Amino acid sequence: MTVKTKEVVNPSATLREAILDASAEGPTTQIDPVPATDFSGSEYYLNRELTWLAFNQRVLSEANDPRTPLLERVKFLAIAGSNLDEFFMKRIGGLKQQVGAGLHNLTVDGRTAQQQIDECTAVAVEIQNAMRNVYRSLLRDLKKHGIRISDYKDLTREKQDELRQVFIDQIFPLVTPLAIDPAHPFPFLSNLSLNLLVSLKRAGSREDVLARIKVPVGHDVPRFLKLSEGHEYVCLSSVIAHNLDLLFPDTEINSVELFRVIRNSNTERDEESADDLLVMIESELRDRKFAPIVRLESEKRFDPTHQGMLCAELGLHEEMDVFQSKSFIGMRDLMEIAEIDLPELHFPDHHPIMPVKLADGRNIFHVVREAGSILLHHPYESFVSSVERFLLEASRDPKVRAIKMSLYRTSSDSRIIDYLVEAARNGKQVAVVVELKARFDEAANIRWANRLEEAGIHVTYGVVGLKTHAKVVLVVREDYNGLRRYAHIGTGNYHAGTARAYSDLGLITSDPQIGADLSEFFNFLTTGCAPIRHYQKILIAPKILKKQMIAKISREVEKSTEQAPGLIRIKCNALEDPDIVCALYEAAERGVKVELIVRDSCRLRPGIVGKSDNISVISIVGRFLEHARIFYFRNGGEEEYFIGSADLMRRNLESRVEVVVPIEEPEQRIELKAIFDLQLADQRSAWDMRPDGTYVQRRPGRKGRKIGSQQSLVKRAEKRTLDRKKRKQRKPKGIAS
Repeated sequence: MTVKTKEVVNPSATLREAILDASAEGPTTQIDPVPATDFSGSEYYLNRELTWLAFNQRVLSEANDPRTPLLERVKFLAIAGSNLDEFFMKRIGGLKQQVGAGLHNLTVDGRTAQQQIDECTAVAVEIQNAMRNVYRSLLRDLKKHGIRISDYKDLTREKQDELRQVFIDQIFPLVTPLAIDPAHPFPFLSNLSLNLLVSLKRAGSREDVLARIKVPVGHDVPRFLKLSEGHEYVCLSSVIAHNLDLLFPDTEINSVELFRVIRNSNTERDEESADDLLVMIESELRDRKFAPIVRLESEKRFDPTHQGMLCAELGLHEEMDVFQSKSFIGMRDLMEIAEIDLPELHFPDHHPIMPVKLADGRNIFHVVREAGSILLHHPYESFVSSVERFLLEASRDPKVRAIKMSLYRTSSDSRIIDYLVEAARNGKQVAVVVELKARFDEAANIRWANRLEEAGIHVTYGVVGLKTHAKVVLVVREDYNGLRRYAHIGTGNYHAGTARAYSDLGLITSDPQIGADLSEFFNFLTTGCAPIRHYQKILIAPKILKKQMIAKISREVEKSTEQAPGLIRIKCNALEDPDIVCALYEAAERGVKVELIVRDSCRLRPGIVGKSDNISVISIVGRFLEHARIFYFRNGGEEEYFIGSADLMRRNLESRVEVVVPIEEPEQRIELKAIFDLQLADQRSAWDMRPDGTYVQRRPGRKGRKIGSQQSLVKRAEKRTLDRKKRKQRKPKGIAS
C-alpha cells in the first residue's frame, strides 16, 4: 500500500521557521507562535491548475463581451486558445510525467496528479465547448461587418478557381503527402501542427490506404487565405482538402479528417551534471520536438478505426486524450483575423507617452542624477524612450565604463542586443546574464547569447539550479565626483513587443545603496558563489525575499490597532506559495485588511466567514495583460512600497533569482497608490473572487464609471503630457527649461 503525503504538511510551522530564519537577513518582528486557527488544512487552499483555468475563462469572457470591439474579441478568443494549448503542453504534460513516475504526493489542496488531470480535463472540455460557441457567435458578427470565414465548398466556382490557382502557385510545392502503410513508417507529427488524414483508394486496388498531409502553416504561409475582393477568408486546410486531386491523381478520396497534436514541453535535464549548459539546452529543444503527445484534437468526429489507429501509434487514451471540437481547431490562429486593418473594429490607437521627466532631451544620466529616480509605467509610458534610451545612451556615453544586465526574454524588434554590442565595440565592459531556460524562448536566447559572445561580451548563464528571472540593468559611469552607478529594475522583460501589450513598472535610479546592492547581486550571478551577502535595500530571491515578505506580513499584525488597522495590498500575477497564503490568512484573522489584485492563479480563498473576511481578491482582465508586481504594507503609518520581478509562487520565491526594490519617493508612492485605487475600484474589467474560487465580473451601475482602470491610466498618462505642455507654454521667455 502506498502512503500518500502532502506537498506542504504544515504551512503555519514553515511560516514560523521562516520568520525565525529571517532575523539573520534583517530586522523582523515576532508573531504569536500559536495561531488562532490552523490553516494547514487542504480546505483553505485552491488548486493552482484549476484557478489558472478559471483565469482563461475570464479571458474568454472578453471574447464574448459586446462592450469589447469586435476584432479585439477575436483576439481574446485567439489568446484563450493559445493559453489552453500551453496549459496542456506545460501543466498537463508535467502532471502526466508525475503519474508516469509513480508519484503519489498530494498538493497542498489535497489532490493527486491524476485527480488534477481528470478535473482539469473536464474543465478544459467545458472551455473548449464555450470557445466553439463564442466562435460561432463571432462569425455571425463578423459577417455583419463584411468579414467572412468561408468553407471552400460554399464558394462560387470563380472563387474556387481563384484559390485553386493560389494553391498551385504558392502551396502545392510545400506539401508532402506521406502514406501510412507497412512500407512507410508512421510519420512524425510536430507539436501544434495541423494534419489531414486522408483515406483513399488507388485505381485498381480493393483496399483503402491512409495518407497524412501536414498543412504547411507558418514561415509566411497563413492559416487563412484571403480572396481578392473584400474581406473573405478560407482556411488553408479546406483549400487543400478540396484540391486533393492534384496530390493524388486518379485516386478515389473516401474521407478527409483534420487533426492536430499537442506535445509535452517539459523536457528539462539535470543542469548540475551538464558539462556545457548551452549544449544541454540545445539537447532539451531537440527532446521537446520528440516529446510525448498529451492531446489529440480533431475538427469533426473521427472514424472510430482511424481514431483507434492514431491513438495506438501515439500512445494516447481514446477516452481521456482525444477531443473532438465539431468546429474550428487551433483557435490561436484566429490572431490573423484579429489583425485585419479595420480601425473601427479595434480599440482606439494607443500611443505611449514620453515619460515627463525624460521629455526635455537632456542626457538621461544627468536627469536621473538630479531626480534620484524615475518611476516608469508601461505601456502608458514609452519603453523605447525610457528603457531602450537608457541602454542606448549608456552604449555611447564616453563616461560609461561598464554595463551589466540580466536577460530573460527579448524580441527581434528590440534594439537591446544592438546597444549591448555597440557598447562592447565602444570599449565598455559588458557582462550579460542570459537565462537559457526561459520557457519557449530557449532557441532565441541561444542565438542572442552567441551573438553577444561574438561581440566580445562576457556572457554567463546564471546560477546552477536557479532560473534568473530578475529584470535588472546596472550602468557604471565616471561622474564629476567619481564612479556612480545607475540602474533599471523592472517587473517586465526587456522585450519591445510585450512592452506595448503588457502593463509593467520599472525604476531608473542612481540611489547609491541600490547600486551597491546590484554590484553584489551581479557578482553572485556571474560567479555562482553564494557567501553571506548583505543587501541594504533590495530583496533577493531565493535567499531573502520570501522570509522578508512573511516577516512584513507578520509585522503588520503587530502594528495593527482597532483605530489604525493594518493594511496589506499586493498586486501580482499569481499567488501560489502556501506559506505566503498561510501568513495572509493569519494576518487577516487578526484584523489586518488584505486587498489582493491577482491576475490568474490564486490558492487563497477570500471571504471565509470568521477566517478570511478581511481579504478581498480581484482579477483585472483588459486590453493590456496585467504583469506588474507591487507590494504595499501600511507598517503603522511608515508605509512601504516595493516593485519587482517576483510573483508569490514557490518557484519564484525558492528556485528563481528575483529582485524586488523599494519605492521611496513620495511622488512615486502616490502613483503606485493611484494604480491600486483605480484597480480596486474598477467596475469594468475587475472580477471578484468568491470563497469557492469562482469569479463574478463587476458591472457598473447607472452612475458607475463605464471605463476600466486601464483606460483610466491611459487618460491619466495623456493628462500628464498635456499638463507639461501647458506649463511649458506658460513659462516666461528667457527662463531656461
